[in-house]
Order: sequence, then structure tokens, then C-alpha cells
Amino acid sequence: MTGFRNRRVLITGAASGIGRLMALRIAARGGRLILWDLDEAHLAAVVGEIAAAGGQASAYVCNLAERVSIEAAASRTLAEHGAVDVLINNAGIVDGKRMLEATDEEVERTFAVNTLAHFRTVRAFLPGMKAQGGGHIVTIASASGIAAVPRLADYSASKAAAIAFDESLRLEFAHDGVPVKTTVVCPYYIATGMFEGVRTRFPLLLPIMQPEAVAGRIVRAIERDESRVILPWFVRCAFPLRLLPVAWFDALMSFFGITKSMDDFTGRKH
Repeated sequence: MTGFRNRRVLITGAASGIGRLMALRIAARGGRLILWDLDEAHLAAVVGEIAAAGGQASAYVCNLAERVSIEAAASRTLAEHGAVDVLINNAGIVDGKRMLEATDEEVERTFAVNTLAHFRTVRAFLPGMKAQGGGHIVTIASASGIAAVPRLADYSASKAAAIAFDESLRLEFAHDGVPVKTTVVCPYYIATGMFEGVRTRFPLLLPIMQPEAVAGRIVRAIERDESRVILPWFVRCAFPLRLLPVAWFDALMSFFGITKSMDDFTGRKH
């Protein structure tokens, strides 16, 4: 079991959405929060919420799209807090554009935040985890990394890469005897505003997830050392469905409304 009391817990993308909600829950469990985000004002507000409830939190402004910014924030974090016990790579962005609408810069930024930032934070904090004899790395991926969606080519690809990243870490740690646990989280659309306008054809099977419920589920999964969390349960059907012929798989994706789920997407600006 991974306990949070007096543990140093770093969350990226902590100024809003499930990052903020996870921070509040972990602080209530006695965790010592280290919060990273580009939004300085909202980051400070989260620190204030945690402090008002008697918790501990420090904030670092960091642009997860830039290697230099990550390195600087990591250097300050290590100097001021020492090794991190739990690293939650939560930050993510989405543009929701069709293939020919997305610019090279937007595609590269999506991969920088959703995938490459994971490599950079893990490379910064894994040595400390190994030196202290334990740690936990959490990768917030997406159901779209399991089954891709139109208008999410860059996002789905970046999240599929994040899922593979977690799997490789888990196997590498087991092979090398590294005492660090991993958890990957693959949720369906979450009602945080990031995917404003998305719709679902069968809300009982594929509901738009409520952020409070998702944050609570992730925190429990970390405490229980669960290796993989897929939300809702119906997303798991994508694995056996891939054994079908491609045309059948595509037809089922259309039937369940996945291929049209982004048709009315508006999203929010980063």
C-alpha cells in the first residue's frame, strides 16, 4: 500500500481539474504537496485552499511543454524538498483539430506536454526514488490512447505513447528489481471543460466522467498500488474488440458513438 501521510507528492497540472482535486484529497490524507502548473494565479489559489484546510503545499510555475522549464522546476524541487515519494504526471492538453487543421507547433506541443514531459519528470525524480528505496510513478493517460478518436490524432497518439511508457517502466522496474511502483490511468472524457462539447451515445455505458469521482478513484488506486485504472469499465471492451477484423471494429466504434463524440467539441483555451 502507498500511504500519503508525510509523503512528498508532486502533481503536474495541479492548478485546475482533476490535478487540483487530487491535490486536495491527498493533502487531506496528510500528504506534503508539490504542485506544478503554468497558471500561477490558480496554482496559488490551490495552495491557499490546502493551507486553509491545515495542509502543506508548495507551488512551482512550470511550462511542461519546455524541457528547460521542467529541468529548472525539478532542480528547485529537489533542492528544497529532496526526493519525491509520489510523482503524478497529470498535465495534459488537447486541441481537437482535424489532421489538416492542426499546425506542426500544436502537434509538437501536444506531444511535449502529454508524452515527453513524462520522460523528463521521471528522469529527474527516479534517481531519488531509487536512492531512498521506493516511490510511485503515476501516469494519467486516456481511454483515447486505447481506442483512438477522430479529431484527436495527436492527442490519442500522445496518450497511447504514455500508456506504453508506463508499461515499459513497470516491466523495466520488475526486471531490474527497482522498488518503484507504477499506476496508469485511462479515463473516458471528464467534465472539466477540457473536452467541452463532447457527447456520448450511451451514457450508461460510456458516461462523461465527473471530475470529483475520477480524482477520488485515482487517489484510491495509488493507495492500493493498482497498476492500471480504466474508467468506466466498458472501455475495457476495446481490448478484446481489437481481435475482430478492422472493419468490424470500426463499425462497433461507430455504433457506440465513439467516432462522432468529438463532432461538437469546443474545448477551452490553454
